[in-house]
Amino acid sequence: MAQPSVILATARYDHTIRLWEAKSGRCYRTIQYPDSVQRMVLCGSEIYGEISELVVLLSLYLCIYGFRTATCQREYGSHAAVNTVVLHPNQKEIISGDQNGNIRVWDLAANSCSCELVLTGPCEHVPEPEKDTAVRSLSVMWDGSIVVAANDHGTCYVWRLLDGTQVGTQLQVINVGFGTVYSHFSVDGAYLMTASSDTTARLWAVSTGEAIRVYQGHHKATVCCALHDGAESAPS
Repeated sequence: MAQPSVILATARYDHTIRLWEAKSGRCYRTIQYPDSVQRMVLCGSEIYGEISELVVLLSLYLCIYGFRTATCQREYGSHAAVNTVVLHPNQKEIISGDQNGNIRVWDLAANSCSCELVLTGPCEHVPEPEKDTAVRSLSVMWDGSIVVAANDHGTCYVWRLLDGTQVGTQLQVINVGFGTVYSHFSVDGAYLMTASSDTTARLWAVSTGEAIRVYQGHHKATVCCALHDGAESAPS
């Protein structure tokens, strides 16, 4: 049976992952897994030219399931609980953040960790690195050039990834000042939205780390945000 063109993946507490034909609502495959799922990411394939893999974030490792076999094909272990994972726009790498503050870039083709983004400092604009502070969210700019990691202390670390060198250069540190649970780029990468446990959302200039606007009105922690800045898609 041909794979649907639009796929929805869901996970339940009964340790099953279901793949759905989104247009019809038909469940066409069920995958069993051994642990609780934190997050899932769908990956494309250069070989098949279609969505062919599902990255499943479990407690202490990442598991790559193949759609054609519905089995776990690869695992990436971690020494601490993995909190978040994001797919690089090149569809060849995934980036993970864990409970101990480690941020790793995983090469899906090489099946290994290609680099680790290290918190640097102190200096004039960069404070002492916050080691052993859980990373809660990761955001990647549309072209893969900038990565933002937000931790439990309300700090967003901004890196520029150097293509082909497996090196991340730390550009900026944005001190939100409160536990940040989510961050989101504008399409052009010039701005960053953050959602914080102090009930606010903030708009930041990535280049300077300055807050441009504070959005208030929620009475409890702001847990996520989305931004539509007038652009239909990423610039080409």
